[in-house]
Amino acid sequence: MSNTTALLERLIGFDTVSRHSNLELIAFIEAYLAEHDVPCTRITNDDGSKANLLARIGPGVAGGVVLSGHTDVVPVDGQPWSSDPFTLTDKGDGRLYGRGSCDMKCFIASALAQVPQWQALDLQRPIYLAFSYDEEVGCLGAPRLIERLMADAPTPAAVIVGEPTLMAPVVAQKGITNLRTTVTGREAHSSQVRQGVSAVHVAARLVTRIEDIMAELVAEGRVDPLFNVPHSSLHVGKIQGGTAINIMARECHFDWEIRHLPTDGFEALFERLQHYAETLMNELRPRAPQIDIHTQHLTETVPALADRDNQTALELCHALLGDADNEAVAYATEAGQFQHAGLSTVICGPGSIAQAHQPDEYLEIAQLDAADAFMAALGKRLATSG
Repeated sequence: MSNTTALLERLIGFDTVSRHSNLELIAFIEAYLAEHDVPCTRITNDDGSKANLLARIGPGVAGGVVLSGHTDVVPVDGQPWSSDPFTLTDKGDGRLYGRGSCDMKCFIASALAQVPQWQALDLQRPIYLAFSYDEEVGCLGAPRLIERLMADAPTPAAVIVGEPTLMAPVVAQKGITNLRTTVTGREAHSSQVRQGVSAVHVAARLVTRIEDIMAELVAEGRVDPLFNVPHSSLHVGKIQGGTAINIMARECHFDWEIRHLPTDGFEALFERLQHYAETLMNELRPRAPQIDIHTQHLTETVPALADRDNQTALELCHALLGDADNEAVAYATEAGQFQHAGLSTVICGPGSIAQAHQPDEYLEIAQLDAADAFMAALGKRLATSG
């Protein structure tokens, strides 16, 4: 078993589903780094139940490289796993199975496995390990981590966010905002439909409008062919309302998201629904003055990663990986947060997003090997003065 596989086995053994604490995993990494004389800093959340970890290998000078990874994983509830999701399993098919195997504990394990080799080199520029909490539920931990990095360290030259990209550099991602819209209607007996206003019916009109907005964006030419879904997407994932089949619902709410292209702003897309909501309220309030439509943010907007100001990070990836096509992804990561802090950022990591969040999530062993080769080459590059 390689050092990376052994570390991946330990990391997957920690149940760091976002609803749980990640402190046991953080303590394990701290102890591992201490064995190799690498100092590190915890940056906790408000109640101290979760923590980011920031470490530096090499000198405290400008021009370093940040390796960014999140420690949390998505739940396994209701998924038909054929093996224990929190035990790394090798079935002899060239794959390693386990929750977080590709998203994204392999990247963390590969970086940690390389620490002794990096320590043995005379690094001229530092390597930072930046491991966060709660990425899967809105990239909540990264802002504090980035703030500490920018306050305490000479400015790094590049950030590599190790989300699964099959070790291909990704130069753009969509931003994401999670929202909840609550509709307040007027209850009435369902036989007297003119006396009430069903919050469920109003919500249905809003949901349909959300889907229509996407068609408008395409018709307006607001597309980017670099993305496999080339337009900003709006999606309703959950809806709940009403108390009985024969009562016009007083309340209904639905949870939805906007994944916006780097060239689209969240506010402009959100305003389209807001305008329609105001139109509906004006239409219905003469019949029921208490009608209301209110939308709240479930998470702060995670900024998009734009294909700009990334030449340093991109050149680094090309130097370590060889020629590779630049790609874009529809999923959100912490990369946009690093870019908004003024850092040259790309996404590049082992595994495929097609396996992420799935039952029997797996990582191709060949991808693990590719990540290890990348980490080794990174150390050699930063050990030179150029």
